[in-house]
Amino acid sequence: VGDYMKLIVAIIKPSRLEEVRQALNSLDVHGMTVTEVKGYGRQKGHSEIYRGTEYAVHFLPKLKVEIAVDDDLAD
Repeated sequence: VGDYMKLIVAIIKPSRLEEVRQALNSLDVHGMTVTEVKGYGRQKGHSEIYRGTEYAVHFLPKLKVEIAVDDDLAD
């Protein structure tokens, strides 16, 4: 176990959480913090129709995944 650790933060689509969790488990990373957040990047939102009225949705639901790993594992 190294003396230093790094905090890795990733913003992912909610549908990718299980895939990310399994990939981290395969690397012996078994702890993570997941927070529901909203944001946009390349997608730049979309529009939805609610009760016959169209609304622009600028912020999409995302998940913020945080893990702390040994410094050498982060590389």
